[in-house]
Amino acid sequence: MFKHIKARYKIIISCVLIALIAVSGYLMMAGASASSNTSSAASSSSESSATSNNSSSKESKTVDWTKSSETKAYPDLDKYPKAWLDVNIEKQRVYIRDGADHNKILYTMYCSTGKNNSTPRGTYHIQAERGTHFYNASEKEGANYYVSWKNHGEYLFHTVPVDANGNYKKSVADNIGKKASSHGCVQLTIPDAKWVYENVPEGMKVVVH
Repeated sequence: MFKHIKARYKIIISCVLIALIAVSGYLMMAGASASSNTSSAASSSSESSATSNNSSSKESKTVDWTKSSETKAYPDLDKYPKAWLDVNIEKQRVYIRDGADHNKILYTMYCSTGKNNSTPRGTYHIQAERGTHFYNASEKEGANYYVSWKNHGEYLFHTVPVDANGNYKKSVADNIGKKASSHGCVQLTIPDAKWVYENVPEGMKVVVH
């Protein structure tokens, strides 16, 4: 009889041990899964935060209007006799395109066009009027390195604006490449405007859209 009781106890103890091992294994698996999910969620949150930070960084980027828009050299227009200027109001960019090669972009400039849609859209051509400096007393604003493209001196490419003393107006200049802020002209960085003044020939096509 005692042998039968001992046998039963052994069976019961074995079942209990098996059950404990099974429960322990389940708990370990559940813990590992929870840890993995937590790690995944943290990683996802980190990536989301990084993306958000990068987006904010791009949106808040201020163009250095004292430098050329690109680090590469400006195009040699003697090699591109059919080059033209593409003024994109939505993107606040001026693209120098090669009309002989499927309008390939040769160079991209940051710009600021006219606020309240004051920059006229259409196809024009560079005119004879150009100079190193002007000042409009009625607007209390001027600029350097100007080149006319419509109405013989009314609509120009030129630098970011200057005040009556010839000092650049930083509060307006910081808008270049981001939003329209001129009175209708196309504002460029200082080196870009100087290059246009010195290199863009009279008669070159200008498309504003």
